[in-house]
Amino acid sequence: METGALQNFWQYAYFLAAVTIVFSIKWLSSPTTSRRGVIAGEIGFALAIIGTLLRAGVHNYTEIVIAMIVGAAIGAPMALLMPMTAVPQFTALSHAFGALAAALVGTAEYYKTATPPTGAEMVALTIEVLLGYLTFTASIMAFAKLQDLIPTRPMTYTGQNFVNLGLLAVAAGIGVWMIAAPAPAWAYPVFIGLSLLFGVLLILPIGGGDMPTVIALLNSYAGASACAMGFALNNQMLIIAGATNAASGFILSVIMCKAMNRSFTNVLFGAFGQVQAADKTKQAAKPVHSATAEDAAMILANSQKVIIVPGYGMAVAQAQHKVRELTDQLVKRGVDVEFAIHPVAGRMPGHMNVLLAEADIPYDRLHEMEDINAEFSEADVALVIGANDVVNPAARHDKSSPIYGMPILDVDKARTVMVIKRSMNPGFAGIENELYYNDKTLMLFGDAKAFVAEIVKEVAAQAPVAA
Repeated sequence: METGALQNFWQYAYFLAAVTIVFSIKWLSSPTTSRRGVIAGEIGFALAIIGTLLRAGVHNYTEIVIAMIVGAAIGAPMALLMPMTAVPQFTALSHAFGALAAALVGTAEYYKTATPPTGAEMVALTIEVLLGYLTFTASIMAFAKLQDLIPTRPMTYTGQNFVNLGLLAVAAGIGVWMIAAPAPAWAYPVFIGLSLLFGVLLILPIGGGDMPTVIALLNSYAGASACAMGFALNNQMLIIAGATNAASGFILSVIMCKAMNRSFTNVLFGAFGQVQAADKTKQAAKPVHSATAEDAAMILANSQKVIIVPGYGMAVAQAQHKVRELTDQLVKRGVDVEFAIHPVAGRMPGHMNVLLAEADIPYDRLHEMEDINAEFSEADVALVIGANDVVNPAARHDKSSPIYGMPILDVDKARTVMVIKRSMNPGFAGIENELYYNDKTLMLFGDAKAFVAEIVKEVAAQAPVAA
């Protein structure tokens, strides 16, 4: 390839990368084409990296190669050793690293010359650095909550929202100052510090159950930071990829909020998930019907249609493989087994789909809430494994409930409801689940993995169905 053509190769690489990334996102929207989407995304970003390295102005490849080797040495073991149940934590860390990279590049650009950038470049750098650093610390905090390194409950104090918004306003003010006129040397480090601090304080009042929305929103912030970096560096690929990432993350956040019938402000500033004190007198007056694994196995084995509802409890217990064994046993007996997936079940968008796919449960058995809800009234059994608020009937009729209006899975319309749960403790909304006191609900208390394994054993021991 001629020297001139080689220098312009990055333009063709960027174009192909952009097209490939768009197709990747399209294919990732369906479980049946998701593997193709992942491969396409990898090819697209490989082309973007190669194109960038061949751009004029890149001279010191030694440091770049060393950085790539160090990054691969950290990232590859994380991806290979991270259990599927920890995908939300891994996602949060990925957002943190991407945002930090964008923020550090912006910082390097700011200090590259003796005179700070001006005009449109400074506007882009300010947005890039603000979003990058706050997304970094916010993602680290989200990881810590998901990993139970810090309390998952909302941590609040009087005037918290005023303090947070005031801090953001000060940071934005310093940013405008740096854009409008040459600011003193201390302004930029203070700007960075305020951005980092705001990221921490942003996540403190958010409960662990709101992490699906928060993770999607942080993904959007990281994309916006990368897009701003593209404008600062005059890099079209970063602009395309960052804008696509920001838009998709924001749209996903909107979908998550809609699934919970809540607004962004309620998620970010509502301190949702404070556990309410239970009324012991009322609890004592409500009968709870419990059952054994043998009881559950007998009912399941003699059913015609069973709908399984997975939740975060299934992920914590890592019960997905035992659930697959139960599915196989029931299907072998002629039972129609389907799965109902709520949009915010688990700790990240698609969390349940990922776990069930890992257990090789066929995609055609997985159904979204709007597609499966009408079938609960035809089901003999709705088996809830670790789900809580997303199956609470109070969302339909109790106007005083914090989850009122939230779309739920209509499990209470099945002929029999079974709930596998360790205890009667509330979910992330911090309220009682009236489903547990329903006359046709059987509570199966215990670890999800162990209890499902016992059910599998008992179903296998049942007499075969007559032909």
